[in-house]
Amino acid sequence: MTYLIYILAFAVLLGVLVTIHEFGHFIVARMCNVYVQRFSIGMGPVFYKKYDKHGTEFALSAIPLGGYVSMITNKLIELEPDIKNQLSEDQLKMTFDSRPKWQRACIMFAGPLANFLLSIFIFTTIFLNTPDPQTLVVVNEVRKESINYSTQVFFKPGDQIIEINDVRVSDAKDISLELLTYAGYSGVLNFKVKRLNTNEFENISIYVSDFLPTSESQENPSDHIGIDLRYEMQPIIGNVIPGGAADKANIVANDLILKIDESNINFASDIRSIVSLNPNKTMIFYVQRNGQNLSLYVDIGSVSKELENKGILGVSFGTSRTFMQSLFKGTYETYNLSLKTLQFIGKMLTGNMGTENLSGPIGIAQMAGNTAQAGFLPFMYLMALLSISLAVINLLPIPVLDGGQLTLLGIEAIRGKPLPEKAENFIYAGGTVLVGMLMIFAIFNDVARFL
Repeated sequence: MTYLIYILAFAVLLGVLVTIHEFGHFIVARMCNVYVQRFSIGMGPVFYKKYDKHGTEFALSAIPLGGYVSMITNKLIELEPDIKNQLSEDQLKMTFDSRPKWQRACIMFAGPLANFLLSIFIFTTIFLNTPDPQTLVVVNEVRKESINYSTQVFFKPGDQIIEINDVRVSDAKDISLELLTYAGYSGVLNFKVKRLNTNEFENISIYVSDFLPTSESQENPSDHIGIDLRYEMQPIIGNVIPGGAADKANIVANDLILKIDESNINFASDIRSIVSLNPNKTMIFYVQRNGQNLSLYVDIGSVSKELENKGILGVSFGTSRTFMQSLFKGTYETYNLSLKTLQFIGKMLTGNMGTENLSGPIGIAQMAGNTAQAGFLPFMYLMALLSISLAVINLLPIPVLDGGQLTLLGIEAIRGKPLPEKAENFIYAGGTVLVGMLMIFAIFNDVARFL
């Protein structure tokens, strides 16, 4: 049953990503008046096809690995003269290479762009339908053998890590991605931290040499620095339950809780702990609202749990996002992950990052199956991540990929004419071999994980 889930999840995942990618090429080709002979999802023998009014064949092919849009070119007509008999006079004039270079470039770029837009759409949908947890990265423990003990200013338990080299971080993903970008780096890492129970910020500078040198260290970058982290929610009110203790005390959404009686509040967990221990008591909540500080008297409610009364406030934490906030965050998430993907590819090429985690179809199928079982949102998040990867990889200047086509168009624009046919064929052959080797290597990694 598990393997069936893996196969189905993989088929859905790849089917959506490829369809969106190829649709990008297809729709812009149509807009540029290029005749599209076939739009195929999958490779190999066609088992289903249907024609539209423009004469384009929409096909489902037997091998669910990839897909393609076949556009008529002058070269194809030269190689297969019989095609002339299958096309109308107007269709023969609608060749890809008869279009201006900027239109051909738009057609090539449209595939990766469609994947970027898909990622933005998925992230926006996820963020719109899930509260912003307002997480904080908190140092849980500092090990004495850590490299930061060579600095003048040390991390301390309870420190909130705000920035790494001026890049803001707020959760496990942010920390790992940002530290991974410095794999192989020798120099200074600057951390901006907020001290526990204060509003004071300090800068911690750590000198590293050949940072994250192994695949093992890259699996948990913060551990390599010698700090254990935990993730806390900010003490910001999300939803207020009508008629609950908070509602009666006029606590509203987006209130920042600073203190309860004499206890400083650093995290949402502090509020839960204090409230839980004080059922049916009146407590003073010191609240920051729209830049103003307020003091509110709250009559803590109670609920019976495990044969004893526990205090209850009647709130949830995390804030709801508007559509525009979700769209902005989704767009930024796509941009940031695209940049990180490109950086990681560069570090793999330079040997600063291990290639053991490079996944082929088997690895992707496993991830798809695992996330599908975890739920709809994790599966959609994986789809967004892979959509970004597909877009970025396709933009690499490798022949047979979209980026290679764009590179050749750029060379043609500079030269004023295309490359000689022999040179172009040689380049395409080299690109095919390179892509094939990468696929074989990725599949080898997949198999090695199971051995």
